[in-house]
Amino acid sequence: MSQLAAPDRRVTLVLASTSPRRQQLIGLLGLPVEVMPSHAGEDTPDGWSPERIVEELSRRKAEAVLERAGEIEGAIVVGSDTIVVLDGDVLGKPRDADDAVSMLKRLSGRGHEVFTGLCCIQAASGRKMVSHRRTRVFMRELTESQIARYVASGEPLDKAGAYGIQEIGAMLVDRIEGDFFTVVGLPVSHLASQLSEFGLELP
Repeated sequence: MSQLAAPDRRVTLVLASTSPRRQQLIGLLGLPVEVMPSHAGEDTPDGWSPERIVEELSRRKAEAVLERAGEIEGAIVVGSDTIVVLDGDVLGKPRDADDAVSMLKRLSGRGHEVFTGLCCIQAASGRKMVSHRRTRVFMRELTESQIARYVASGEPLDKAGAYGIQEIGAMLVDRIEGDFFTVVGLPVSHLASQLSEFGLELP
């Protein structure tokens, strides 16, 4: 039986994010990973589509660390950004607990969309690829007590849309249509496909 080819160890992925979730997911690719926070601005003009927002912010994050990443042999910078969209409104990270409660009340019993952008830049050549993925998420009907207890856990406060599908928030979700990892914040299969355009065959 033939064996799978080993990943190219001359390549290092530079993740332009400090998100523990993205760090865990990018590790699944089996390549060396360096983490560099981008500190890129996340303001976008009113009227931009969700697709344009996540692609632009992913690009900004990747470009913000590109110069530093250039010191790493074989570096490919990966930037990613995730937003939740309900009724055309972009729901970012809640400002505080009250804002998280408000978001979850809006999401309760309804479907919404999660968009995750992805930008890969090869440091040596400057070659860039930007794209996005979308997944539809359907929430359970939530009681005020359930929402209050979840917000009190502290989990929603640093997450777009005020929930984390990979943690306690999984119990709030009825079903999804699309890619689970897009909702978590890094579509791993799509990232592997994008990296193949740089000559990497994964796994």
